[in-house]
Amino acid sequence: MNETNGNVSDVTHERRLIVEQGLSARIAAVAEPTLEALGYRLVRVHVSGRDGCTVQIMAERPNGTFSIEDCEAASRALSPALDVEDPIRGPYRLELSSPGIDRLLVRCSDFEHHIGHEVKIEMTSMIEGRKRFRGEIVGVEEGNALVRIGDAKQIVRLPITDMAEAKLVLTNALIAESLKRGKENDHGAHGHRPIENNLAADHRSQI
Repeated sequence: MNETNGNVSDVTHERRLIVEQGLSARIAAVAEPTLEALGYRLVRVHVSGRDGCTVQIMAERPNGTFSIEDCEAASRALSPALDVEDPIRGPYRLELSSPGIDRLLVRCSDFEHHIGHEVKIEMTSMIEGRKRFRGEIVGVEEGNALVRIGDAKQIVRLPITDMAEAKLVLTNALIAESLKRGKENDHGAHGHRPIENNLAADHRSQI
């Protein structure tokens, strides 16, 4: 049997530590439980003025994959859920996508799974006189990401809950690891790890 929605019991209900604000947060409050019911994990909600109004929702399976079929299943479930709660006024474009290789990191496990890779981080407040950091993830301790900064070999402790955004840097090492994981997933039921999959559809709020 070829399942597209996964097993709900396989979902790790690990909360996101980097979350949205405002309208995006209200949409996330609807999207997160809807996606979890299908066996997916929410990564991010982003609302932009592109094409009038575009609501981008990034999601994934617990193993990091998110196929076109997953995008379609998530879209079918999210559209009526958003209509009922109605957090968006007027017409909008709903876009479902995978996180991609140079993905956003939003959970402790995201940082743990990418130890050894380079990350760009923007903090919500100053840490050691700066808000922006770029370096190698070397560990995670008590909700803090340990990041080695440049050639100075300085390691800083950055509270994940105080991050505005954390995103992997696209490097040869990251691409090589993603391809390796893709080959491993080829032996499973759900295909490969995509660089990026997405699905977009116009949608009109029920008002």
